[in-house]
Amino acid sequence: MQVTSKGQVTIPQEIRNRLGLLPHTKVAFELAGDHARIRKAAREAGESARGGLALQALRGTADVRMSTDEIMALTRGEARPGKRPR
Repeated sequence: MQVTSKGQVTIPQEIRNRLGLLPHTKVAFELAGDHARIRKAAREAGESARGGLALQALRGTADVRMSTDEIMALTRGEARPGKRPR
């Protein structure tokens, strides 16, 4: 394994799995003598959890206006209120 010209290195899958390092996970590096340690970075106060980041990314992307009743009918497989079944 080698460092790229941009200073990047691939963390092996086994290590990512054991540390729970998913895409976009923040990490911290610590120097320990002549080597470095990598760990998950602690979340700062007020920083969104992964679910919050997903919601933030999706917010405002829907292109169909539906009421809550229409959404619930759709999830139950019912005809949408005010619409004819197909």
